[in-house]
Amino acid sequence: MLSVIVLLNGCSLLPKPEINLTPAEIDTISPVMLQLQQQGKPRTAIPVSVYAFRDQTGQYKPQANVSSFSTAVTQGATSVLTQILLDSGWFAPLEREGLQNLLTERKIHGANKTSGELPTLKQSRILFEGGIIGYETNLTTGGIGAEYFGIGLSELFREDQVSVYLRAVDVHTGQVLLSVSSNKKVFSQELRAGLFRYVSLNRLAEAEAGYSTNEPVQYCVKQAMEAAVVELILQGQQRGFWRADDQANLINSDS
Repeated sequence: MLSVIVLLNGCSLLPKPEINLTPAEIDTISPVMLQLQQQGKPRTAIPVSVYAFRDQTGQYKPQANVSSFSTAVTQGATSVLTQILLDSGWFAPLEREGLQNLLTERKIHGANKTSGELPTLKQSRILFEGGIIGYETNLTTGGIGAEYFGIGLSELFREDQVSVYLRAVDVHTGQVLLSVSSNKKVFSQELRAGLFRYVSLNRLAEAEAGYSTNEPVQYCVKQAMEAAVVELILQGQQRGFWRADDQANLINSDS
């Protein structure tokens, strides 16, 4: 009992480990979007709507020997796409995901006798549809390792892939003007080094160290969506649906 008390007192004298706390950071604009912003843009951004950009993969996070109920990809892709369209400089996204909240707030405003009448909501010219349609795991796996006399070193890697489809629909006619798809590899790597060796008959020395690096799936989805938006803008210019430094949004607009 005395030895236990002495041990507990000794543990209380140990300093508390410091937690490596990092401050929150604002996401910077990616190089792809910066390059797009430096190119020509229309004088007036095209008003567009995004109602939902859903996860259509039906995939859950892959975990060995464990049932996971966490989805493999983000469920907030609509917010991500809205931000990308806004950062592109080509489009002016209108609020549609939270449209019911917006309409409720306008009703409250209209019920106030002292407030003036609100203007009508702005109409969009293009409707963006699509979703995250695929998340494939273990497309490529492999590694290398060696061990000699209880000392070993190994490296493992894995590649997954996320796929995105995006289409632009003309609100006036319902015609699908453009449809593009993109995919992004998700890379994971693990490095290990270990020691397992008997130093004497009844004494065993064991040590292990390593680290793993995993690309965030959320950022991979964002990069795939950015690539789809950039390609959609390029195809729209090539097919004459819109052009840079032009007052009109759509060349064939009848509005």
